[in-house]
Amino acid sequence: MRKPRDFDAELKALEDKARELRTRKVQQLGELVIATGADALAPEELAGALMVLAETTDPAKREAWAKRGAAMFRGKTRRASPADRGDTGRAEAKPGRAQPPSGSPGPA
Repeated sequence: MRKPRDFDAELKALEDKARELRTRKVQQLGELVIATGADALAPEELAGALMVLAETTDPAKREAWAKRGAAMFRGKTRRASPADRGDTGRAEAKPGRAQPPSGSPGPA
């Protein structure tokens, strides 16, 4: 005789797996922001830039971005962010946000 399936346990296991995958995705997106140097941007600036990127449908632009991103993942140098270039023209530090010391290299 066959053993009956425990659908509730299977559903819970699937929900746990989905939660784990969402958590991993959020963590990886945060790591990507840091790796690109975009963590030096104000959250509003980053959100606005991401909205423009998501709305862009021009295949040539998207392909250029993909090539640039692939180069970053292959280990080629990324374009220096204003913080990496010693740009002191930024407004004062945002409260609660850690600012890298001037002249220090950005995140690896």
